[in-house]
Amino acid sequence: MNPAKTSFSTTIDPKGLVIGWTIIFLWAGSLVYLLQVDLDWTNPVVYLGILIQMHLYTGLFITAHDAMHGIVSSNKRWNNLTGWIAALLFSYNFYWKLFPKHHEHHRFVATDKDPDYHPSGKFFIWYLSFIKQYVTVWQILFMAVTFNILKLFLPTENLIVFWMVPAILSTFQLFYFGTYLPHMGESDNKHHSTSQSTNHIWAFLSCYFFGYHYEHHDSPGTPWWRLWRVKEQQTA
Repeated sequence: MNPAKTSFSTTIDPKGLVIGWTIIFLWAGSLVYLLQVDLDWTNPVVYLGILIQMHLYTGLFITAHDAMHGIVSSNKRWNNLTGWIAALLFSYNFYWKLFPKHHEHHRFVATDKDPDYHPSGKFFIWYLSFIKQYVTVWQILFMAVTFNILKLFLPTENLIVFWMVPAILSTFQLFYFGTYLPHMGESDNKHHSTSQSTNHIWAFLSCYFFGYHYEHHDSPGTPWWRLWRVKEQQTA
């Protein structure tokens, strides 16, 4: 599927663009700060910083995801630009590569044509299959080049702890809450998806409401920050 041919609604809330770029700037600002702090393992800020960066990395991917559905902005160029930048900042993911795979997931959910699914149901086998679908040699090469350039100017330990480790942890967060839990086991509903129980605070902290996964598949035109409303409507 070509992103340029995606249909975009003219009723999309303009807040989507503000929210998407807020996540991008928060990620960048937090990273700039953390790369300069003294790495003291007795300081709780170090651990908090890792968790915050992990969550913001996940936010980058979720922003790119919403752009793939055309719901960051009704302006096609701004929507795709935002998705492209958010994906690129997440370890050089390529938006145009992610786009068709994600829509294949929606069309063929939990089948052998679903790039996000693995029939084994085993966590690590499934995770490796998931990563294999999205990580390329080019990404690893670009990350290696960037790392070796940045370490000329910044502490190597900080780069590893606050730039690389949160990105890796975020892949587990995205996979566990956004793919593994919703699609493991048998689901006889039309979306072959389950949904976590209603707890909006935990749903946001765990994966930007994507634990409400049946709701996302049932309403893919709803941005992540409104999925909690869909959840309430469907459980009312």
